[in-house]
Amino acid sequence: MQFKLSAEIREKNEKLGQGDLAAVLYGKGLESTILKLNYNTFTKVFAEAGESNLITLELNKQEFPVLVKAVQKDVLKGKYLHIDFYKVDMKAKVKTEIPLEFRGESRAVKELGGVFLVNINEVAVECLPSNLVDHIDVDISGLNEFGDAIYLQDLKLPEGIELMHESNEVICIIEEPKRVEEEVPAAEVPATEATTAKEGEEKTEDKKTEDKK
Repeated sequence: MQFKLSAEIREKNEKLGQGDLAAVLYGKGLESTILKLNYNTFTKVFAEAGESNLITLELNKQEFPVLVKAVQKDVLKGKYLHIDFYKVDMKAKVKTEIPLEFRGESRAVKELGGVFLVNINEVAVECLPSNLVDHIDVDISGLNEFGDAIYLQDLKLPEGIELMHESNEVICIIEEPKRVEEEVPAAEVPATEATTAKEGEEKTEDKKTEDKK
């Protein structure tokens, strides 16, 4: 899938208009340029492209292949404040992160009640821009027993993509569910026994009083 965005050059002290989003474009052999683009359009494109897909950025009737390198957001409102676009060299490798998507069904989870734990959600990779993908599939259908795991070395990587991790790192694992022991209520003393015991205590006290006399 191809992703496209249009942007305009923004003057240094120019205020953003309603619906505008601040951005910057930079890259090898390119002078850093401050931009503005439509907020809603960026939100829609970025939701699909993420940081691992190439975006064609149209600027002054020119097209630049870019990656979203950094995103600034308002912590409280959750809105985007500023975007960094990095112009890539299509002949040079880039480093980025690609999300993992877990597919299939684990027998250990479905039939044994195992707990599926994920240790890695995305992987750091290096590749040519043309080899970038939006995600990498992880098939969990082979996880049949407690303790079964998938490691980075088990990933089926698309052609031209190299991992930047240690291959023995665990991606996901099936753990045995923890058993919650039921609390055993304290034994209740029958009312008749409690009454008898109390009467016995009273008689003992009376006898002690008579002996003192």
